[in-house]
Amino acid sequence: MPNETDVSPSALGPLRQPMFRMLWIAWLAANITMWMNDVAAAWLMTSLTSSAFMVAMVQAASTLPVFVLGLPSGALADIIDRRKYFAATQLWIAVAAILLCGLALADALTAELLLALTFANGIGLAMRWPVFAAIIPDIVPRRDLPAALALNGVAMNMSRIIGPVVAGALLAGAGSAYVFLLNALLSIFAFVMILRWKSEPKLSALPGERFLAAMRVGLQHVMQSPPMRAVLARIFLFFLQSTSLTALLPLVVRDLHAGGATAYTSLLAAMGGGAILAALNLERLRHRLEREDFVHWGTLVHAASAAVVVLVPTLWVAIPAMFAAGMAWIATANALTVAAQMGLPNWVRARGMSIYQMALMGGSAAGAAVWGYVANLTSVTTSILVASVVGPLVLLLTRRHARIGAHDVDHSPAAVVATLPPPAIDIEPDEGPVMVTIEYLIDPARAADFNAVMLETRRARLRQGALSWGLFRDTARPERYIEYFLDENWIEHQRRLERFTAADLGLRERRLAFHIGPEAPLMRRYVAETVDGRPDAAAPR
Repeated sequence: MPNETDVSPSALGPLRQPMFRMLWIAWLAANITMWMNDVAAAWLMTSLTSSAFMVAMVQAASTLPVFVLGLPSGALADIIDRRKYFAATQLWIAVAAILLCGLALADALTAELLLALTFANGIGLAMRWPVFAAIIPDIVPRRDLPAALALNGVAMNMSRIIGPVVAGALLAGAGSAYVFLLNALLSIFAFVMILRWKSEPKLSALPGERFLAAMRVGLQHVMQSPPMRAVLARIFLFFLQSTSLTALLPLVVRDLHAGGATAYTSLLAAMGGGAILAALNLERLRHRLEREDFVHWGTLVHAASAAVVVLVPTLWVAIPAMFAAGMAWIATANALTVAAQMGLPNWVRARGMSIYQMALMGGSAAGAAVWGYVANLTSVTTSILVASVVGPLVLLLTRRHARIGAHDVDHSPAAVVATLPPPAIDIEPDEGPVMVTIEYLIDPARAADFNAVMLETRRARLRQGALSWGLFRDTARPERYIEYFLDENWIEHQRRLERFTAADLGLRERRLAFHIGPEAPLMRRYVAETVDGRPDAAAPR
């Protein structure tokens, strides 16, 4: 990561880093293609079917792959070359765009086929987002990470303006096929920009993680992190509510505002403009508001703006309302994204951010399906109004249990000196599981405090990849405690040392402060023995 003093903490500071600037341009081009595809597909769907459900399902088809494939793509981004993987995602999107272009030119697209290819395009989004999210903290100083993430939001919302405007012009003047053609060209441009980035190789003497094990560890890490669980709940609930407006916007424009493609793209552009303005001013607001405040007010403002759009059938009122919705959207999303990034160590960042994106897109896909279904049963106006009430209500009911903390844990890598002697037997890298036991001597009067620290220890061990963990007390000597945990194999046991962070070291010091023995806690390591060709019964099944 760059030196902390390399870049001044300002809204545009990260763009002074050449590497970030180049990847930011590639990200902008990639997101322009996404919005162009979504706009063209959503508008084209209104001409292929009159079903509100099918129109809303265009967004669901675009976002559902991220929910389904998020964790596998995050695991790949953590264990293989990120540059090549990022570039490959752009080739995938280019192929999907070429297929859409060819079918549109041949007038062979049906509603079902359009949904299928939109889903294929969404697979590209699912593949590329985790790797880009994991790259950013490596190329900007920690102090500039919030600004860098805000600039990513600017890129997203510039694309929200540029993509719909260009798509709208092409839809009106040439047809949807040429929107998809331009998508393919922009994807190839992003591919070339990504290849110009020279990533640093991972420094580790250990072999790479196995794919399935990497997914297990990534999911386990997030589930054992209370801050990450709170962020996941918040982002899912926010997008469940906010998606009602964007998913049903083509029908809002057509039915309530009697508009066409120009009005539709104008409203999307207004939302993107509001998001850009807010993103450029978030640094100032962070000195006055905590992250939870951003989530609270962002949810309320977005809900109120969506209600105005459908209650006042005037385009000139809807445009500023969409502008306000965009400001609320970026403020909320940025606060939650920063909380997620700060809550993850680098070794599991792509997997953690992929799960975050799964929650985001899962909320978006569920929201599109739910509010589209409600619109079919009632009306578009009723559906969006119900979503505008449900969002703040759910926020109020869950605020105590899913509060976003204002203080970040230090997840910077920490060097750990191995004090155990080398094994006296030959152990194969994939041999295991490996059991570690640690013996503590604790003053019984401090047992409750020790147990509280060991609860944190349990979460930390499991976040590092342990299969199981336990704490036992000696029935004959009440002051004697045995902690044990299982690692999947010998390599995963060694990998634990590479995953230690400053926070883990701080927790270890707190544990050791309880130990009253004359020497350090006694640690032993055991590897599962094979009996008659079968693993020992102690091994997990």
